[in-house]
Amino acid sequence: MDALLAGYSERIRAAASSGGRLRVRAGGTKDFYGGPLEGDIFDVSGYAGVVNYEPSELVMTARCGTTLAELEDTLAACGQMIPFEPPHYASGATLGGCIASGLSGPRRAANGLYYGAVRDYVLGCGLMDGRGEALRFGGQVMKNVAGYDVSRLATGSMGTLGVILEVSIKVLPVPVARATLHFELDESGALAKLNEWGGRPLPVSASAWAQGNLRIRLEGAAAAVEAACAGLGGHRMEEAEAAEFWQGIRNHTDSFFSRPGPLWRLSVPSSVPGLSLPGSQLIEWGGALRWWKTEGEAADMRKAAQAVGGHATLFRGGERAAGVFQPLDPVLARLNAKVKSVFDPSGVFNPGRLYPEPA
Repeated sequence: MDALLAGYSERIRAAASSGGRLRVRAGGTKDFYGGPLEGDIFDVSGYAGVVNYEPSELVMTARCGTTLAELEDTLAACGQMIPFEPPHYASGATLGGCIASGLSGPRRAANGLYYGAVRDYVLGCGLMDGRGEALRFGGQVMKNVAGYDVSRLATGSMGTLGVILEVSIKVLPVPVARATLHFELDESGALAKLNEWGGRPLPVSASAWAQGNLRIRLEGAAAAVEAACAGLGGHRMEEAEAAEFWQGIRNHTDSFFSRPGPLWRLSVPSSVPGLSLPGSQLIEWGGALRWWKTEGEAADMRKAAQAVGGHATLFRGGERAAGVFQPLDPVLARLNAKVKSVFDPSGVFNPGRLYPEPA
């Protein structure tokens, strides 16, 4: 692996000195996400493997090219899991891509009701910067914090700060029991219930509403799950059917995501009422995540999200040249550019993938 890293460093230095651009890529399962793909492919899939796994410490460290499938199989053998339920949009999804994109699955919820986001479980990371230097940030315990939390800063950076070489993440035991309940509710009724349940000590680990159907997943101690089922009512889904449903939500194989048109991802406060937008909608995370399949104008989508204190992302399809993510205000834009310049002074990595390059 040392020879591989030496090769990475040499290529980065060469690109920096010649004005070259590199597109960091491993599994390539998220090539659809973010700004236009530019630069020569910098394949890091060969830097793979579990470095350290301590089941008793609930910590795993692995290299960037390690597939999520391998990590999940290793954890499952010890009765553990990746808590934020990272999506697999295609086979070959890797840990590096998971961290760089910062995408969480159904277990994440913005209001803290569920398990939390990717960055909440990143303990430390190794990063090769735009000078070809291998750096290490954080550690393998939650208390290891000194100065800037670069490990979490790299999460969701879309590979624009450097090559994420390896990552230490906190893992958790697989819940002892689970159940999925189905309710027939319109949008306003579903949002009202989700916000009501969000204020109660219920073992909710996921929610999804679309076309008059609300499903919630309960996970935890058997007694807690059974008590919640008895108290909430609804129709209890068969375990196999429920597992297939949540996998479809997680990996975007559910029929909603195959509908024609661009896919927008709106993050808003969970208490926000239904949004009057064209197209079809699927709601997750207790009301905090609104997926929209729509041909609506980008300006209208972003205006609607911003008006309620949220932001909108053009997740898949559509015209990406004008930017995929909600534009930053001038102060944040300058801060973002400054951070980028510190780690990648020559602008080598993933140009325009996170925000359009300055004119």
